[in-house]
Amino acid sequence: MAGKNSRVIVRIREMILHGELSPGERVREVELAAKLGVSRTPVREALPMLAQEGVLTQLDTRGFVVRGFTPQEIMDAIDVRGTLEGLAARMLAEQGPSRRLIRSLYECLREGDEIFAKGHLVLADEARYGDMNRQFHSLIVEGSGSKVVAEALERNGRIPFAAAHAIAFDKIDLPRMYDHLLYSHRQHHAIVQALENGEGSRVAALMAEHAQGAKISINLSRGGLRSAASEISAPGR
Repeated sequence: MAGKNSRVIVRIREMILHGELSPGERVREVELAAKLGVSRTPVREALPMLAQEGVLTQLDTRGFVVRGFTPQEIMDAIDVRGTLEGLAARMLAEQGPSRRLIRSLYECLREGDEIFAKGHLVLADEARYGDMNRQFHSLIVEGSGSKVVAEALERNGRIPFAAAHAIAFDKIDLPRMYDHLLYSHRQHHAIVQALENGEGSRVAALMAEHAQGAKISINLSRGGLRSAASEISAPGR
């Protein structure tokens, strides 16, 4: 997934996060494409992917609606992801990662380094960082060889915004977002170093700590998410 599709997915994700699309609202391709300034094709391709993430629900009679969720559900799912990814990383460190896997992880590190080398963020970096982050985390989970952990993470990833790649920028304060994501990427470097050194306990702790940054990157305290939560819990719904 790259280019226009990545940007469309990120933008729809943000619209849901910030309340521009409300829980239970039907997502209409034509209207959404017009609002995003793209054709219907990338929107049509993005909707099933967002359903896999758990932010949309696919209807039996075709189409998608925005799934209801609460901030607590998201935070709990992020905690679960950190624990499961930490377990996968510990397994991988104790087994000893292959040279091929380490090379792939270093490719992710270089991609991230390029994003931050210019000293600031642009909006296109959101999808680019999300794709890199997805690859980085996937490599570790797959490298652990644990089908049980992989399946548990897949189920947990159906909670909206719980997946590693579900990044959403705070466009009001991009310098702050730059500092936050740069810190997260420095954690990527520390994680790879711990894997190379076979430090199972350390890399498990690093992965758990690393997951906590997602709570900042998706900006859980924004009013849109609080509004969405209040709509879900309102009497009669």
